[in-house]
Amino acid sequence: MIWLGIALLGGAGALARVLLDARVRAATGHPELPVGTLTVNIAGSLVLGLLTGLAVTGDALLLIGTGFLGAFTTFSTWMVETERLAGRGRQALALGYIGLSLGLGLAACGAGWAIGAAL
Repeated sequence: MIWLGIALLGGAGALARVLLDARVRAATGHPELPVGTLTVNIAGSLVLGLLTGLAVTGDALLLIGTGFLGAFTTFSTWMVETERLAGRGRQALALGYIGLSLGLGLAACGAGWAIGAAL
C-alpha cells in the first residue's frame, strides 16, 4: 500500500509542479530566467527542510518526501533549462541560475529545518 501511496502522491506532486510553474511564469513574464522551476525547487527545499526539522521519518517521509516532493521538484528540468541558457550564449545567466538555485535552495532547506525544529 505504501508504494501505491507514493505513486499517487508522485502524480499529485508532478501536477502541482506544472501548475505552480505555469502560474509563476505567467505572473512574472520573465523571458529568460526560468523562475517557475526556480520557485518550485525552492518551495520543495523549504518543505523538505521542514519535514527534517519536524523529525518526520518512516512511511510519512517516504510518502511526502519521496512521493510528493520527489515529483514536485525537478533536477532534470533545472539542468535542461541551464543548458538552454548556455546554448543561447547566456553563459553568465546560466551560471547565475545555478548559483541562485543552489544558494536559495540551501537557505530554504535551512529555514524549513529551523522552523520545524522550533515547533
